[in-house]
Amino acid sequence: MAKPKIRLFVEHGLNVGNSVPLTQDQAHYLFGVMRLGVGDQVLLLNSRDGEWRAEVVEAAKRRGVLRCDVQTKPLQMPPDLWLLFAPIKKARTDFIVEKAAEMGAARIVPIQTDFTNSERIRHDRLQSHAIEATEQCGGTYVPEVAALSRLDRVLADWPADRQLMFCDEARVGPAETLADASKGPWAILIGPEGGFSEAERNRLIALPFTTPISLGPRILRADTAAVAALTLWQSALGDWQ
Repeated sequence: MAKPKIRLFVEHGLNVGNSVPLTQDQAHYLFGVMRLGVGDQVLLLNSRDGEWRAEVVEAAKRRGVLRCDVQTKPLQMPPDLWLLFAPIKKARTDFIVEKAAEMGAARIVPIQTDFTNSERIRHDRLQSHAIEATEQCGGTYVPEVAALSRLDRVLADWPADRQLMFCDEARVGPAETLADASKGPWAILIGPEGGFSEAERNRLIALPFTTPISLGPRILRADTAAVAALTLWQSALGDWQ
């Protein structure tokens, strides 16, 4: 039997025989856009129960029901890695969230810095982008997108056991590695388009859990820096090894 190509994130529990009702948007996508009908199959995930093959048992314009048949992939948790970034222009912020989900971040944290240009985000839209990226890349766990928080407050409540990779644009030079760093809970911090303020940089460098690094000889755009930093971390300490 060919593996279904459509993957769908749902909130309901997944197990043999479970009925999974669809939202109106999901029903429109499956039956109106993709033209599926009763008897067709899709893959489901919910960040808890892995990936399951399910069959359409009810199909209507605005509703539908799927039945779970068999697990096709166990839950695969990403590394314990957070990505902290300052929101930028809408499309580039969307790109950062999508790539973070694809590349294995477990939590995505938008932050407000001294020079952050955007003071508001559409949290529901960004979470939807994380879901769509996970559906498309074959993952079974959708990272949480946190609410926008001030950097100083995030640092004040920082978990004692989590290390922070601080991508400091002032350290332009040869790209640095994490070859000697220890594994465990980590986070990556990417600054805004205007960079970090001097006060923020001084505080970050002084923190005992911070590892400042350079991402190379050129100053990268924020969305490029996020992908570069995730690649560096995954190559040294993540699940790419």
